[in-house]
Amino acid sequence: MLLFIGSPRFLSLPKLIFIPKTISLSVSASKMELESPTTLILCGKSSTENELAMLLKTNNTLKLPENASINVVLHSENEKQESFQKDAFQIDSYMNSLSTSRFGKFLIYSPKLASTHDVVSHNFCELPLGAVCVADVQLKGRGRSKNVWESPKGCLMFSFTLQMEDGRVVPLVQYVVCLAMAEAINDVCLRNGIPPPNVRIKWPNDLYLDGLKVGGILCTSTYRSKKFSVSAGIGLNVSNEKPTTCLNAIIQRLTSVVYQLQREDIVAAFFNKFENYYDIFICQGFQALEELYYKTWLHSGQRVIVQEKNENQDQISENVVTIQGITTSGYLLAVTEDGQACELHPDGNSFDFFKGLVRRKLV
Repeated sequence: MLLFIGSPRFLSLPKLIFIPKTISLSVSASKMELESPTTLILCGKSSTENELAMLLKTNNTLKLPENASINVVLHSENEKQESFQKDAFQIDSYMNSLSTSRFGKFLIYSPKLASTHDVVSHNFCELPLGAVCVADVQLKGRGRSKNVWESPKGCLMFSFTLQMEDGRVVPLVQYVVCLAMAEAINDVCLRNGIPPPNVRIKWPNDLYLDGLKVGGILCTSTYRSKKFSVSAGIGLNVSNEKPTTCLNAIIQRLTSVVYQLQREDIVAAFFNKFENYYDIFICQGFQALEELYYKTWLHSGQRVIVQEKNENQDQISENVVTIQGITTSGYLLAVTEDGQACELHPDGNSFDFFKGLVRRKLV
């Protein structure tokens, strides 16, 4: 177990916005909504992606877990109807703001579905790398350790695909995703005359603003054909003030600015940032992004107590360590009071990573 000591920069950690399954949605309501066909609207940035969308629809290629019913529609066939739907994700606005060469150019949008992560991971081989699935509402969103992520309207929820060859750096890609999202929010604010809100990263994959959690990242991977197929999912509270708070509410409180951040602008800015950071990450390693990452995260110089059991598991010793950064394997790098470097690992049991760290010496 890990405890804070002294007077760290951040004295308390807010409650996470993961919620137990028992209070997400009523069983009967969830079951009825999940049994109805899931509408997937396909759109591409260029003619190449739109031709693929037509092919996927014609061949009835896309599938969902448990063979759930799907209604596949092309954006070009549904454009007028979408524009009249209140609070719907505006596909054209997103595409107009996107300037990438790979990521985010093939879009799957759904007004309501079980999980965006399920869509991209279940159809990984059929979709182009960098394909993204966005939903207005999720019924079975997932967080870390199989926690349920509440996904009401106003929350930005999307998942996308990427592929990696070096398994040693796969655990680090979640940090690139976190960094790109934090920088994307700042970028959208600056372009609209709003002071950057200083979104911060809580290791390993949460986003905080003004002491409150506003977002989280989940990355999963499978190994096939000598490559790692990675599905990255992001949940960000943009306009939904429940169950905790959201970006727009905090920004308005801190700045008195009336402008409202839009989901389409944020996800487009994310991919514009991520594609650049990802290329640097693959070509130069995470070290090339470390300086920017450490400016954004919460933990540099944070002093903590690591509680460890002895070999007989009958006594607990306490060791004070100071967090320095991230190791090459993606865990926390810390230094003991006598100057010995060590690596902090989650114990695999604690809900909060910082309440269950195991110390390992670095040779």
